[in-house]
Parts: sequence; structure tokens; C-alpha cells
Amino acid sequence: MTHDVEPARVVLDSDDISRALTRLAHEVIERTHGADNLTIMGIPTRGASLAVRLADKIAAIQGSPVPCGALDVTMYRDDLRMRPARALLPTTIPPEGIEGRLVVLVDDVLFSGRTIRAALDALSEHGRPQAVQLAVLVDRGHRELPIRADYVGKNLPTSNLEIVQVRLREHDGVDEVSIERAV
Repeated sequence: MTHDVEPARVVLDSDDISRALTRLAHEVIERTHGADNLTIMGIPTRGASLAVRLADKIAAIQGSPVPCGALDVTMYRDDLRMRPARALLPTTIPPEGIEGRLVVLVDDVLFSGRTIRAALDALSEHGRPQAVQLAVLVDRGHRELPIRADYVGKNLPTSNLEIVQVRLREHDGVDEVSIERAV
């Protein structure tokens, strides 16, 4: 059964996304007291691209590089059997590792919290961070698990009938966040 979808409504454009990431970078630096022991880990696909951008913005402000990697959570998901099979994406841990470091997980949309729970499990396979924080571009609500983001680019209250689409130039050729509604 297919659902018709209303035309997408763009809620964040390229400039909005850039401003949100700049604000998040400043918030991370402020809360981590200079980001010296910081490692940024993005959740593929779009979370990994956002992590690189966030790490670059923090590095530009701080004047020194910030270790950045990607953490595939596919095999740690509790809904693996309910989703279509997909190829595993690479996990890349920076040379500094994560042991004893402050890790900021980055994802595009926070919804049920299940992806982040899977990310915490995946992260534990690679070491024991000093602490883990969460940065998301969009928090759309509807949590199923007690997980909240430390850094949020935009809170977008949505209904369960709405679909939040994040498009990034690295994958989609454009930077925008839109909401579509199944009718």
C-alpha cells in the first residue's frame, strides 16, 4: 500500500543548516571547556557528513584539528529484522581513539532514540569514553527511549504522519531539511 505524500515544506535551507552547525560548534566548545579532549563521531550516512562539518567548524574556532570518525550502528539496531537488509557502512575511529575522551555523537534526526541506543552499544565495542554527548541537526520528538540530545540545531515538533527529510550536498547535491506529510 502506497501513501500519497503532500509536497515537501522546506524548514531549513543551506544557510539555516550552516548557522545551526556554527551555533552547535560554539555550544560544544563552551560546554567542553575548549574541546581539547574531544572526539566527534557521526552516525552514517548524513550524521557522518554533519560530524565532519561540525568538527571543521570547531577546529576553525579553536585553531586546531578535532578528531572525527564515523560509527555504523546497523548490527546494533533492535529493529534489524523489521527493516530491509542494507550494506554495512564503514566505522572509522580516529587515531586518538575514544578511550578516556569526550565523544560527541552526531546524527541528522533524533526521533525514537533507537539509533542512538544502538550507537552507544556500538561505541562500547571501541573503548570506554570519559563521557558521551549527543548533537543532532533536528529533534522531531516522539521518543520511545529515555534519550535526549545535548545539542540541537532545530526542534521540529512533528506528527507521526510526517516525514523529516534531511538532504546534504555530500549525498543529495543540496542542503535542506523538509517535512512531508503522508495523506
